[in-house]
Amino acid sequence: MEATIPFLLNMMTLIGILLIVSIGLAIIFGLMNVINLAHGEFVTIGAFTLVAVQAAGGSFWLALIVGPVVGYCIGLVLERVLIARVYESPLHAILVTWGLSLIIQQLLVLTFGAAPQRVTGPFDGAVDLFGATYPTYRLFLIAFVLAIFTATIILFRTTSFGLNIRAAIQSGDMAKVMGVNVEKVNARAFASGAALAALAGVLLAPMTAVTAYMGVNYLARSFFVVLVGGAGSVAGVAAGSTFIGGLETALSYQIPTTVAQALVLGLAIVILRFRPNGVLPA
Repeated sequence: MEATIPFLLNMMTLIGILLIVSIGLAIIFGLMNVINLAHGEFVTIGAFTLVAVQAAGGSFWLALIVGPVVGYCIGLVLERVLIARVYESPLHAILVTWGLSLIIQQLLVLTFGAAPQRVTGPFDGAVDLFGATYPTYRLFLIAFVLAIFTATIILFRTTSFGLNIRAAIQSGDMAKVMGVNVEKVNARAFASGAALAALAGVLLAPMTAVTAYMGVNYLARSFFVVLVGGAGSVAGVAAGSTFIGGLETALSYQIPTTVAQALVLGLAIVILRFRPNGVLPA
């Protein structure tokens, strides 16, 4: 039991991080068919928002509010200025977002320096659970991500914004005929995806060294989460996160982490060979 509890909670922590990073990517990819190679940089922006807030004397809780707002505003501007111009050309979208990711990385290096930054979480110490101890902050992260995921499901299923997104994912042309302003939906959806990624960055920052390149570590995995689960499907993101995060955690206990990640991504490719639309497509 002492070994099982930390293992399961470590698994839930990674699943939770991948879940919140990937929700926004699933919306963007499923709605606009844009392969956003800059998505990981919004995670980094969220982490550096926490760095800036704490350097100015603010708290983690303030950064938890400010981070998504910063991500939303930057995402909204970038969607209007750049992304909206390349919807019809997937290759151009890849090039634009890749270049955007490099620009954001270098701007962060110029602003904060190349050295890793350290931040503090809101909770110290550990909690005893069935004879095992586990960090309090990680338990908070698991509970918080579950709350965000529940709120996202409610948003998708009970609000006009969620209905418009689902309609646009199914058929943008038909949604336009029904009176949906697809351009506005695209802008808000892209910005919301950026906000969720930035929120993930704030949550992730206390558990790791914050660098300008930290988001790259989550880009490939979040794409495989979306592809395995099903683009445009919130339930699919949960399934994909569980597969990628759960299997990677289990394998990491037996083999080096990098090898575990490679094996998991290889298995994901096999799944996509037989389920190209994901296990739970929209």
